[in-house]
Amino acid sequence: MAEILEGGCRVTTIREGEPRLAGTMKVWRLVGRNVGAKAISLMAMEFGCGASPELRNRECDEVIYLLEGEGTILIEGAEYDVGPEVGVYIRPGQAFSVRNPGHKSLVLISSRCPEPDSEPEIGLAGSGDLDVSVISGLANTRTGGQGCVGEHSRLLGRDPALAASRKDFTVNKVSPVVRLADRKALPTGDRWYRVLVDDEVGCTQVTQFIGSIPPGRAPDHFHLYEEVLVILRGRGRMWAGATNTAIEAGSCIYLPKGQIHCVENTGTDELRLLGVFYPAGSPAVRYDADQPPPATS
Repeated sequence: MAEILEGGCRVTTIREGEPRLAGTMKVWRLVGRNVGAKAISLMAMEFGCGASPELRNRECDEVIYLLEGEGTILIEGAEYDVGPEVGVYIRPGQAFSVRNPGHKSLVLISSRCPEPDSEPEIGLAGSGDLDVSVISGLANTRTGGQGCVGEHSRLLGRDPALAASRKDFTVNKVSPVVRLADRKALPTGDRWYRVLVDDEVGCTQVTQFIGSIPPGRAPDHFHLYEEVLVILRGRGRMWAGATNTAIEAGSCIYLPKGQIHCVENTGTDELRLLGVFYPAGSPAVRYDADQPPPATS
């Protein structure tokens, strides 16, 4: 059950509530306008064995982080092998789908910014056609019991005729897939962060990063952006003003713009988190709790 802290800060888990189903995919909508967010969203998406439906957002930037599993993400037909600790940028209007070749689930964390009023369009992977029955609400549809190979593989581009008809939508030859191991750690006080998705790969609306927090508690602070966090490892407490709650790997956090907060690491090892914020900027920019916000024109 979600914990609501001061100012509307919300703490929940990756699989909070009943998921929506579409083909091989389960979706947990954790943060969005439905819980008070102004522009940012957070979804957990779990993909079973085989080919997923195709998803398309026409209006917003979407950033994805691969939390568990290995497989292939197809963006407008271009294939990218992905595994843990990988960020992915989906441009407005692009469609993507997932191929999971194994029997373990593949789990993605997705944020759309600014979150559109409409649900993502969902269709048969590789077909270019949308299934109207699942466009609104991620309805419960199934693929007819097909396995991890066969027809799913054909639809996902192993058919030469289909593959030849597709384009590689990599813009300016910059890959939309960013691996954490390839990004430089940037210090901020006694912490570090590594930016995954930002304007370097063409994303101008939102910033996605990984942050490391040592044991202890830093001073309370606030940001001039709306933010979502996912705890990747470690345990601690999420503070929002005078209120707090326990957090651990799998905890998901929504922070409204301007909310005074702090992530405390109560363990003896690193606490690591995934952060996404809108509008885009630097994770190092923060303001102390007793510091007045800068004037805006």
